[in-house]
Amino acid sequence: WAETTRLFRMMTKNRPVYLDLKQFRFPIAAIMSVGHRASGVLMILAIPFLAYMLDLSLSGPEGFAHVSTILDSLFIKLVLFVVLWAMLHHLLAGIRYLLIDFHLGVEKEMATKSAQAVTVAAPVLAILIGLVL
Repeated sequence: WAETTRLFRMMTKNRPVYLDLKQFRFPIAAIMSVGHRASGVLMILAIPFLAYMLDLSLSGPEGFAHVSTILDSLFIKLVLFVVLWAMLHHLLAGIRYLLIDFHLGVEKEMATKSAQAVTVAAPVLAILIGLVL
């Protein structure tokens, strides 16, 4: 009985602990890194829709008119804005990572500033490009 109790205590001590991720404060570089991964996934998921829209628009005048009607939808405009943000965020974060690979901006202060710049610049550029288009 004593051996069973000892083994049970050892098993319960090594059990995983529940971590509440909301209690942690992640650095901006970690948040930007997650955004880089999420933007990559969003771009991949957008490929079938964008390819379909391109194919339909090139099928003839009726297809082009149909795509124009689809693109007038507010929901589709919001989806395309998110895809535009994803592309810009992924591009800027990718450039940041390439510079880090060349040992530029590796210091903590510079890495934090570049992560902040990417996090702010991507939506600002998306808004500016969205307003022009």
